[in-house]
Amino acid sequence: MPLLRGVWGVLSALGKSGADLCADCGSRLRSPFSFVYIPRWFSSTLRSYPKKPMTSYVRFSKEQLPIFKAQNPGARNSELIKKIAELWRELPDSQKKVYEDAYKADWQAYKQELIRIEEELTPSQRVTLEKEMMQKRLKKKSIIKKRELTLLGKPKRPRSAYNIFISERFQEAKDGTSQLRLKAVNESWKNLTSSQKQVYIQLAEDDKVRYFNEIKSWEAQMVEVGREDLLRRKVKPPAKSAEECK
Repeated sequence: MPLLRGVWGVLSALGKSGADLCADCGSRLRSPFSFVYIPRWFSSTLRSYPKKPMTSYVRFSKEQLPIFKAQNPGARNSELIKKIAELWRELPDSQKKVYEDAYKADWQAYKQELIRIEEELTPSQRVTLEKEMMQKRLKKKSIIKKRELTLLGKPKRPRSAYNIFISERFQEAKDGTSQLRLKAVNESWKNLTSSQKQVYIQLAEDDKVRYFNEIKSWEAQMVEVGREDLLRRKVKPPAKSAEECK
């Protein structure tokens, strides 16, 4: 997880109040480059940000891939990369050292460029940098949590009547691009009569019942394994139908 460690390092270097610092706060802002690795996605703040040097293996792979493609024109990239990885493992240390030395040289040049950028950063740019890193960190955290919930089998949220209709008809539409197909299906939804839409409305209500039952069972399982942190604050039960109220 080098990316997350890098993000945390920059946030720690800046201090917890960095986002609130004013543009004229000057030297009170600590250097966001106090450690070497900085992700490359700060295009808005660092327009001339240097490209992170390729590792020895990546450099070797980039050189070998065109050769392997020429020798195996019908092979997939994934297959070629496996062959290149095998070749790299079998490469003598003396030959690997050529790539490792090249990487070290590029890394030193990269560090020098970071120092130059650090000296040119204005206080407002440093504040912007911290905000961008915070946004990236939160986005990464959200993605990791979503993957975790998927692995733990959290039930999918109920679909709306419109989403059920789109999912059903989109697969049937075969002409044109995805955007044109979606536009056509959307127009079909608008042209449905109230009685025709009622079919999908009922399916959506059934899906709410499905979700409510599944989420109750799933949350009970999470309590058993000590993952109360994954529970929703409140699960609203589905509304009873007219027939159930009689």
